[in-house]
Amino acid sequence: MASSAPFCRSALIVLAALVLSACSPRQMVMHGLADELASQGSAPEDDLDLAREASAYHLKLSESVLRGQPDHAGLATAVAAGFTQYAYAFVAFDADRLDATDAKAAQRLRERAARLYRRARDHALTALETTHPDLRRQLADPASPLRLKAADVPLAYWAAAAWGGQISLSKDDPDTVADLPLAARLARLAWDANPNFGDGDMASLMGSFEAARPGGSRIQAEKYFDEAIRLAHGTSAGAFVAKAEGIALPAGDKAAFTDLLGQALAVKDAPGSPKMLANEVMRRRARWLLDTADDLF
Repeated sequence: MASSAPFCRSALIVLAALVLSACSPRQMVMHGLADELASQGSAPEDDLDLAREASAYHLKLSESVLRGQPDHAGLATAVAAGFTQYAYAFVAFDADRLDATDAKAAQRLRERAARLYRRARDHALTALETTHPDLRRQLADPASPLRLKAADVPLAYWAAAAWGGQISLSKDDPDTVADLPLAARLARLAWDANPNFGDGDMASLMGSFEAARPGGSRIQAEKYFDEAIRLAHGTSAGAFVAKAEGIALPAGDKAAFTDLLGQALAVKDAPGSPKMLANEVMRRRARWLLDTADDLF
């Protein structure tokens, strides 16, 4: 999730930048600010309410700095990750919970989440295009020799994840849905460059795309999800939730569904783990899915 560092810390960073700009080249100062904002994105946090309150300001500040440093891969990655995670954890999830009581409000939230996903995707793709100028055209051409390096994978992962999120919430927009092969290909290129990225996050994303694409293989999707669980070594609640929603739910296997969600809830975080906030988001989702299981099956 995006960093939840207190407002005062970000304010001090901005103040320092303004002071230093009097005696340093502006670009040097802005690059240092970009470095600092990018590093805050990995700060451990387990308080969802605090994260939600801090995220909007932090994302807006980071996005503003990124516009002046569009080739800063670290900040672009943090911004894309932040918008993607904010959309998933605090907007799309609210929509899921509202569905049963206020379908119109839920739809408005999904439309907002789709816009946030698109924003995340565009930041990541723009940064990738600094080293791959023809990226979007090549993604649309299956015969193109496009390859990614390991250094490209964080940006490619978040671009593909955000793209997939946007598509999943845009079923009534044929032009957006038509981009699914492009998003899936970007994920595949990232997988080819570093299949171990994120200690299973890349494998889980591949499973989600395989399960979602027309004609996708359930067996192959399950292999990806199992690889995600293996690579995480029991530290990722999201790996279990992804398999529950991607495999057990479509198969109508309630026993497997509840077992996987129980394993997600059992994940314990080591002190200072960078997965703390993401795990708390997924444990919260697991609890909600268990509470609504009778309606899902």
